[in-house]
Amino acid sequence: MLSLAGFVKALAGKVMRDDRGANLIEYGLLATLIVLVVLPIVIILGPLVAALYTGVIGAF
Repeated sequence: MLSLAGFVKALAGKVMRDDRGANLIEYGLLATLIVLVVLPIVIILGPLVAALYTGVIGAF
């Protein structure tokens, strides 16, 4: 039977080796990075694209 210290040590070792959530965290960070790059571009180009479409519609 394990002592409390042995149990805590075994549990801590198991938790430190467990990397099942690492991929989820990496994908979350990647999605955040993509949003941080794309969002300012959309905000900047949005009015320009709207003006372009307005000009095309006005040409007809």
